[in-house]
Amino acid sequence: MDNVQSNKVDPPAIEVVEACGEWFVRVVEDGKATTTSFELEAFALTFAEGQRMRLGLEKIARI
Repeated sequence: MDNVQSNKVDPPAIEVVEACGEWFVRVVEDGKATTTSFELEAFALTFAEGQRMRLGLEKIARI
């Protein structure tokens, strides 16, 4: 199988997920993703909402 490289850049996005009692917010910006963890859901959602507003996105994806 040939290695195929794609120049596709992921669009900006905000994702919130809970795993093992911890909350994670993944922010995709300029094709790069960063993940921040929180102990409390409320803190994660507040952070995600701030990032959504900063990036001018319509929604947050809850995974």
